[in-house]
Amino acid sequence: MIYLLGAIVVALIVAFIFTRKSKEGEQDEEPVVIADDCCGAHEVCEADSLLSSSDKAEYYEDEELDSYAGRAATSYTDEQIEQFREILFTLKEREVAGWLKSLQIRQINPPVIIREEALMIVADRRGL
Repeated sequence: MIYLLGAIVVALIVAFIFTRKSKEGEQDEEPVVIADDCCGAHEVCEADSLLSSSDKAEYYEDEELDSYAGRAATSYTDEQIEQFREILFTLKEREVAGWLKSLQIRQINPPVIIREEALMIVADRRGL
């Protein structure tokens, strides 16, 4: 009886740990949305939001990236990654969230490293 109770406790602990790790992994898959400027009327500024609230893409002198629509984020060459990086580094901090939103609307998956760099900029801007 004690062994059965111990086995149940161990199974619950393993399930808890697995569930927690799964939720942490899902965190990266959340959509990203952005607005242009914050009016100050919202508790959370919509300008830094990465969720797509409209279907209109805004271009940041990056029309050439449209050729990457539908491509996997892990399939880029070093030169193509640098193409994304050059655009990212020409943006103002307040434009990065909008750029990510535009890419999302245009169904462009940026290279993983570029997405991480852009999200770090957005997080820094938010003060996280």
